[in-house]
Parts: sequence; structure tokens; C-alpha cells
Amino acid sequence: MVKRTGPTNTSLQKLISQLRTKANEVALWKRIASDLEKPSRQRRSVNLYKINNVAKDGETIIVPGKVLSIGDIDKKITIAAFSYSSLAKQKISKNGSALTIKELFEKNPQGKGIRIIG
Repeated sequence: MVKRTGPTNTSLQKLISQLRTKANEVALWKRIASDLEKPSRQRRSVNLYKINNVAKDGETIIVPGKVLSIGDIDKKITIAAFSYSSLAKQKISKNGSALTIKELFEKNPQGKGIRIIG
């Protein structure tokens, strides 16, 4: 039997390698890459009510996993995650914005003002 060596999703593998290229300069991307390398059952899943309780208005939040739809967002925040439930994305778009981790990485390669939740 062959031992698995990481995620089999090719888009996730590409994202992790992109984050690793910047990991020597910015510790945030190293942490996100190592969290995304975990098996899918160990990756973080965060509900909207938890993000709403912890986040401040105008903040950028990153979830190295999946955002789920229980709860609502009543603050203007930007959330970046590897994946979203369809209802969570709709709820986020009412007040804030939902990005992928790749989009956030391209927008803010230095990782300034980003907070990890999960």
C-alpha cells in the first residue's frame, strides 16, 4: 500500500507551492501552507457566527479550510478561505466580500493586516 504524501487536489497543491515560495519572507504564508497540507478531515471549518463574533469591522480574515453558513455577518469584513459552502458565500456577499486564499495572496503578498481564524 502506498503512503499518501499530501493533498491530491491539484489546485490545492499549486496553492501550497505558491505559498511556500513566499514562506521564507512572510511567516503567515508558511503557517497557511502547513495548515492546508493537513488531511481534509483535520482542516479547519468555521461557521459565520464565530467569524462575526471575533472579527472587527473592516478586518481581513483568513480561514485555512472551509467556511460554513451557520450564523450571519453584520460587519464589513473580507474573508479568504480555501472553500465556502454556497450559502455562506451568499451571506458574506451581503455585507463583506469572500475571496479565495490565492486571490488574497496575490492582493496582499506581504500578509499585512490579516488574521487567521479557526
